[in-house]
Amino acid sequence: MRRLLLLAPLLLVTVGCGVVQSSEDEATDVAREVARKAGERLHGQRPRTAEEVGRSASDIDGVEVMRVTGTSTHDGDGIEVVVRTSGSAYNEWSEPEEAVVRRCFAVRVSPRSEWGEEPRDVECPGGLALTFAPPPQPPRLPYEELRAKLPRVPRGGRADEAEVRRVLTALDLNPAISTEVKADGDRVGVLLSVRGNGFDPQDCLLARVAPGATDVWVPSRIQRMPGEGGCTVGNALDPAPSPH
Repeated sequence: MRRLLLLAPLLLVTVGCGVVQSSEDEATDVAREVARKAGERLHGQRPRTAEEVGRSASDIDGVEVMRVTGTSTHDGDGIEVVVRTSGSAYNEWSEPEEAVVRRCFAVRVSPRSEWGEEPRDVECPGGLALTFAPPPQPPRLPYEELRAKLPRVPRGGRADEAEVRRVLTALDLNPAISTEVKADGDRVGVLLSVRGNGFDPQDCLLARVAPGATDVWVPSRIQRMPGEGGCTVGNALDPAPSPH
């Protein structure tokens, strides 16, 4: 009888509150939440390679990249990243010590994946976490050099397209920099640009050689967004007004 009385409070807790979750289970939930938030950080519509996704994931605090599969976010099922995260929890009712775990989860990165998609529990691959080289820096556009070398045309004169092209050739530009030159009447427009990703502002430099004025400038950020037409030789010849 006395034994039944001692068990009664435990039975009441179990029946009234359900089975108490272990500290390890709670710590695993914390680690899973870190992986889920990493998936939110990686989510987006911009096309990216497996290396770009892996590098971005490895830069997130508390995340180790263990495996990356797929070639591009926009090919097939996209990119799957296996991340290793950690979590800790302490349950004073069931266990006397804090539980600390390291777990692995698969995060899918694709334009068809859902925001906040729950990561899948997976076995951790063997070996060390992957490391990624820093992304290549885009070449610097030669603002000062172009400004110094472009010809100055006196008022009443006429800009010489061939001379402008000779200046660009002499600058020995990085092959990643595209050039476009266009004559319009007595003026010549110049565009130097670096290929963009179709989502972020493009790097470009504009110049116009005209009688009485030679100008070199970088369009505003909003004009350099895809579809805005800021990085065109037409904008060099007839600049669009700055947005307010």
